Amino acid sequence: VQVTESGGGLVQPGGSLRLSCGYSGTVFSVRYVGWYRQAPGKERERIASTLVGDAPKYADSVKGRFTISRDNARNVVYLQMDSLKPEDTAVYYCNVEGTQRWRGPEFDSWGQGTQVTVSS
Repeated sequence: VQVTESGGGLVQPGGSLRLSCGYSGTVFSVRYVGWYRQAPGKERERIASTLVGDAPKYADSVKGRFTISRDNARNVVYLQMDSLKPEDTAVYYCNVEGTQRWRGPEFDSWGQGTQVTVSS
């Protein structure tokens, strides 16, 4: 299963961006999607995720500013980012987990990342 992120770019502090994560290939069901980010010199951190049957979860650093959503019909996961801050600058990655067929095999796929830079 291939995962591709898009929508990154340069934005001023206080601005907004919407990242998209499209997944393609043989997908029967998706049980988990997550957005992660990695800033220079820092470890990758999970910032937003959603598990089937559960409410979305957010890191404290983005709570109230970022929103994760899914369009199951289009196989796309979004991350709406508002009130962006310079410390949100990072490469953003998408992770999708699920099954390719009824009762397996499972997949755990990552995209290549998209750069988000928040600067004036």
